[in-house]
Amino acid sequence: MHASDQTRAMLRWWHGAGVHRADLAVMRPDGVMAWHLGRHLQDLPLPWARAENVRHADVYIRPARGDPWPLVLLDDVPGDAAARVAYKYAALVIRTSLPGGCHIWLRCAAALHENERFHAQRWLASRVGADRGSVSGEHLGRLAGFRNWKRAGVWVNLVAASKDLPPWNPAAALIDFPSEKLNSDPPSAGPPSGYDTTPSGTEWGWVCGMLEAGFHPSVVHARLVEHARPRRGPDAERYASRTIARALRGRHAPLPPMTDPREI
Repeated sequence: MHASDQTRAMLRWWHGAGVHRADLAVMRPDGVMAWHLGRHLQDLPLPWARAENVRHADVYIRPARGDPWPLVLLDDVPGDAAARVAYKYAALVIRTSLPGGCHIWLRCAAALHENERFHAQRWLASRVGADRGSVSGEHLGRLAGFRNWKRAGVWVNLVAASKDLPPWNPAAALIDFPSEKLNSDPPSAGPPSGYDTTPSGTEWGWVCGMLEAGFHPSVVHARLVEHARPRRGPDAERYASRTIARALRGRHAPLPPMTDPREI
């Protein structure tokens, strides 16, 4: 299947699953993120994304923020576990690296708000061996039909698209959701005495800590923008991109270990 066919097949599956708008992002080699937010699937600027990908930018996508969607992402799932999920539920499996790591876009029986998706992803991650650092509810996944430059330029390919199977029912994962307070704000960096305790200094320590903990830079970027926007206004995007690019130049920790996969 040609690269552009891979992309179209993924977007068709999303549309059939009930997702009609998406956020498209690229991360350039210098760590700067560029975004197209809330675009209808048929209006996504794919030629722009391909041009950026040729210049070694990585290409990501997610259902548009701000609305409930019947789709959750599981990141870095072992291939055998991903196959079991796609055999049991309506799911889209994207292979993102040669060693076998996969994204699963799992169709849900109900549309979930962002904090509900976070809760569901966290519940699922330990059961399928997914990356537990990628459960933010608004995490970006790779778009099929583009190269993964983090993995030496391998192609990101669609390997399974089950659509006639039942969606996953999130009721078990959300049964205690109303009683739990979810806080998406960055935690306090808690710097020792003598360190920079200004808002920017605190955010710098938080960004470095999140990257060292294995959170994906795109997740850190999105949370930093949200946290800094009341203070920095329209400059929040630029500020977040520059902060994360500077942190990435100095450090990049591996992802935390995954648990053994189990059926969901």
